[in-house]
Amino acid sequence: MQPRKTDLARTALQAHRAPLDMRQRRLLILCDGQRDLPQLTALVGAEAAAMVIQLIQAGYLVSTPAAAAPVPASTNAAPRGTGAAAPVERRRSLVAARIYLLGVLELQRHPRAAALFHALQQARSDEGVIEGLHGALQALPALTSPGYAERVRQRLLEVLPAAHAGGFEHSLA
Repeated sequence: MQPRKTDLARTALQAHRAPLDMRQRRLLILCDGQRDLPQLTALVGAEAAAMVIQLIQAGYLVSTPAAAAPVPASTNAAPRGTGAAAPVERRRSLVAARIYLLGVLELQRHPRAAALFHALQQARSDEGVIEGLHGALQALPALTSPGYAERVRQRLLEVLPAAHAGGFEHSLA
């Protein structure tokens, strides 16, 4: 797969106001249609494949026509179940959970939500991201309705990798 930027990505990189973190911006800059997924993984890190998939789904990247086959090969190691479970497992990543919760916090327009947004956005390690997700999820019921906070928690459980999801099972209780 040799992903390349769309017009939306070029606009987002120029505007500096897109909801992209620094790693996503760096990946977008590197996706010039010349580098393939293994090269991007070497430059960005192991989460490059998941980030490329997210950016393709968000409309920031497109893959070359011959690139459709390698994507499942790079994500086949994660699924443990049958072939039907593979699409759900492919979407599970700490990056996806972080992006989702950043979007939720950004919509709240509350000073506490802004502080949580900033803390989660600045987290660099997996442990820091998990801590930021926990903090945001704990504060969300005070910022929104309990029903909405529960829906956010449920969606977060859908995107978090199974290894991290256990700590979020009862985080609103």
